[in-house]
Amino acid sequence: MGRRQTLRARMHGSLAHGRSAVYGRVPHPRPTAGGVLAWDRGWRREARAAWLCGLALAGVLTAIDLGRGGFGWPHGCCWAALGATLVLVLRPARITAGDGWLASRGLLRERRVRTDLLTRIRRADGMAPRLVLMDITGGRVELDPQVLADNPLLWHHLDAGARLARERGVLLEGTAALAALAERIDGEGARRLLSSAEINPSGD
Repeated sequence: MGRRQTLRARMHGSLAHGRSAVYGRVPHPRPTAGGVLAWDRGWRREARAAWLCGLALAGVLTAIDLGRGGFGWPHGCCWAALGATLVLVLRPARITAGDGWLASRGLLRERRVRTDLLTRIRRADGMAPRLVLMDITGGRVELDPQVLADNPLLWHHLDAGARLARERGVLLEGTAALAALAERIDGEGARRLLSSAEINPSGD
């Protein structure tokens, strides 16, 4: 009797596994706390420039008040707040990526998506074009597409994850946007290569 129950349990498990393989069941999302494998190489420079702009604005306004002889703590606090606001506006989010994930960290919080379980990829054009990524767990990340063009490793991790999501059948929207971005990145990469090689059309 015990052997029959064991045999039935094994058969049931094999059938369930077979159905999962046939219908392409999406695996349960695994933790995304792996190490950082790629990051925005220009982030430090841009963040430093944002802080310098904020400090410069606060400094100039304070100097004007001092020159007029009307500097006081209320004015000083106001200029400091204006400088801090400028930093918040100019400071970019730090984009990092690892095995199966991509994250955007701002001053207050970090947003993260599973690149291998992406469901939608949208491009929002405007004064500041943004690429919006959404995954099956509800994660959402917005980033500047130029960051991907300037950092091939970041683009590689996003592209590899999106391909896997497409194979799993969970990427419902964004194939065209991803293809357009890939074409743009490849074009910019080719132009950089030609520029760095300083190719002479005459062949000399």
